[in-house]
Amino acid sequence: ELGIFNVGGAGRIKAGDKVFDLGYKESLYLGSGDRDIFFESSDRNKPALFYFCSAPAHHSYPDRKICKSDGISVELGSSESANLRMINKMIVREVIETCQLQMGMTELSPGSVWNTMPPHTHGRRMEVYFYFEVPEGNAVCHFMGQPDETRHLWMKNNEAVISPSWSIHSATATASYTFIWGMAGENLDYSDQDFCKQTDIR
Repeated sequence: ELGIFNVGGAGRIKAGDKVFDLGYKESLYLGSGDRDIFFESSDRNKPALFYFCSAPAHHSYPDRKICKSDGISVELGSSESANLRMINKMIVREVIETCQLQMGMTELSPGSVWNTMPPHTHGRRMEVYFYFEVPEGNAVCHFMGQPDETRHLWMKNNEAVISPSWSIHSATATASYTFIWGMAGENLDYSDQDFCKQTDIR
C-alpha cells in the first residue's frame, strides 16, 4: 500500500485505469496490487512534488483521494509554549481502511516551532517525518533516540528522517514549518503512545 502527498504544484496520478488530480497538501491512498502508476505535473513551470510512504499490505483496500476537509483535524498546544499546531489525520483508520500505513500532516502556527512535545515512543510501529514549508535560510532540529540518550539531526526543507519504534521523534526549528508523518506497524491505534516527561529527557 502507498500513501502520497503533493507538496508542490498541481499534479495528477494515474493508477491503472484511475486518474486522481492532487492539489497542494492533498493526499492519495493506493491499496496493494499490481498496476502501472504514473506521476505528472499539470504545469511544467509549477511542477508537482510528490512525497510518498509505502508499507507491506496483507489485504487490498480501495484507492481514495483524501483532502484535509475529509480527514480529522485537531488543534493542540499553545502559543505560550511555542507549539500551537493543527494535526490533520488523513490516511488513518478513522477516515479510510488501511493495513499498516497511517499518514497525516501537522501545520505549526506562526511563531510556534516545537512539535510532538512532550515526545513519545510507540513500540508497535515506526514513524517517518518529512519536513517542508521550512522558510529559506532556516532549519529544523529533529530529536530522536532513546529518551535517556537522545541525539539530534539538523533537517532542511523537503527532507525526511526515519525513527524506529524505540525512538522518540520531536523537533524544534528556527521558524514555523509543516511536516508529514507516516507510520507503519501492527497497531493502527493513533493514541497508543508511551509519553516521556520533558524533565526526564537526556
